[in-house]
Amino acid sequence: MARYIFITGGVVSSLGKGIAAASLASLFKLRGYQVSLQKLDPYINLDPGTMSPFQHGEVYVTEDGAETDLDLGHYERFVGIRMSQNSNVTAGRVYSSVIKKEREGKYLGSTVQVIPHVTDEIKRLIKKGSNGADISFVEVGGTVGDIESLPFLEAIRQLNMEMNDSHTLFIHLTLLPKVDVTNEIKTKPTQHSVKELRSIGIQPDVLLCRAKNTIDDNIKNKISLFTNVDRKAVFSAQDAKSIYEIPIYYKNQNIDEYILKKLKVPHKKSVIKPWVTFTNKLKKCSRKVKIGMIGKYVDLADSYKSLNESLLHASVYNNNSLEIDFIDSEDITKKNIKRLKNLQGIVVPGGFGNRGVEGKILAANFARVNHIPYFGICLGMQISVIEFARNILGFKNANSTEFDLKTPFPVISLVTEWDDYKKGRLKGSIRQLGGTMRLGAQSCTLVKKSLAHSLYKKNIISERHRHRYEVNNKFVDDFNDTDLLFSGYSGDKVLMEVLEIRHHPWYLASQFHPEFTSSPLKGHPLFNSFIKTAYETK
Repeated sequence: MARYIFITGGVVSSLGKGIAAASLASLFKLRGYQVSLQKLDPYINLDPGTMSPFQHGEVYVTEDGAETDLDLGHYERFVGIRMSQNSNVTAGRVYSSVIKKEREGKYLGSTVQVIPHVTDEIKRLIKKGSNGADISFVEVGGTVGDIESLPFLEAIRQLNMEMNDSHTLFIHLTLLPKVDVTNEIKTKPTQHSVKELRSIGIQPDVLLCRAKNTIDDNIKNKISLFTNVDRKAVFSAQDAKSIYEIPIYYKNQNIDEYILKKLKVPHKKSVIKPWVTFTNKLKKCSRKVKIGMIGKYVDLADSYKSLNESLLHASVYNNNSLEIDFIDSEDITKKNIKRLKNLQGIVVPGGFGNRGVEGKILAANFARVNHIPYFGICLGMQISVIEFARNILGFKNANSTEFDLKTPFPVISLVTEWDDYKKGRLKGSIRQLGGTMRLGAQSCTLVKKSLAHSLYKKNIISERHRHRYEVNNKFVDDFNDTDLLFSGYSGDKVLMEVLEIRHHPWYLASQFHPEFTSSPLKGHPLFNSFIKTAYETK
């Protein structure tokens, strides 16, 4: 039977529960245990697919096509296991399932209530998410005290009551603020947070105390006394220069050893070398490479979390120090386009809607004409097609039907519009936005002797998708005998997946999202090559 480790958060949000869960799971995976991770999110949305990136950060896509919380990206990068539909449970998904069962008559004769019906459904999904693991890490989203998270907290309290001794463990991540005027670390918020948790019926077994620096024994003793947590179970969760140092910080405090004893599982040899090797290499990187991120959601860096991390992985792989210049595509005009001149590489990421699109098109053109390494992802590939069609093929006002239904040259459109692109005939309406995209891992055939093929070193690859619009197949032949090569496709050359520009130092764009499969220890072939060329070009 799986052991369950539940991670909750208190005092304030965004303390780093996802990083904590991923770091701890990594330590146990390196020891040889089979681990699983799961995120419980208290919002009513079925998934974050329709949320604004400004509110929620990026939407992480799993291999099986689930649109999930960005913490699942941390799980995959840190632990090296694949997440799935079962790895992210939202309140919306729980309530939807309960209501569906009620309509089907599964609860005949019962008044359907939060307890036991909703909590039973949460418990069922938690057990399903463990997927036969030795140790299952379950992160509860939100902050203790929030009304939204109460059903989830009640569900894990019940699981603790139902399971055998030593089969569950509660970790509470909390904040120790420092008052600069008195130079004092205050424990009162932590005391109140634990009190709130205990009032629900959950006694934490381990406290992870977020603070700028490590906390001393006096503070640990005080926290232990007022929270009823073993003094040996109060640990520091100090700030780190890199999130990839956190597994090492935890290991140095022997948190994993303490958890092993509490869970009473067989002891296996500890391994931490991969993280030490990576972080040591990261610290030694000194050759700076400056990459411009031309995005629509740059005011919140987490909107491009996996992309940022993938660029970092590739930079470390190439012994480079990374600087990302986040540039709002709405601010790019013909008058100020030369501001991109000082960049060593340009990335145009995915996005939805027509805001800032013309700025992205200008950026793609500037990179192509001035031989600046360019990496377009999802919308970034569609932008490249539009730019080339306008400026090389002479298709005036070429566009995507997402942005202009009246375009005479819909080089990007919904597949259903391919045979219906004459002026005035395009419908362009999507009745249901949620869950209607091309999602998850899909295969792609690479053209031999192309840049993409030389980097992947495979004929067929698999990468993850999240988009509705495609390169319009009716226009593909128009790009023959030009410098634009469609070097990757799916099916019988039906959907274009990769393009590159010949006679350019490095210009490649993909319809898929390669950032979802990058790892800190190996990077990703596309990102590794992009950063290498960006550094060497200037």
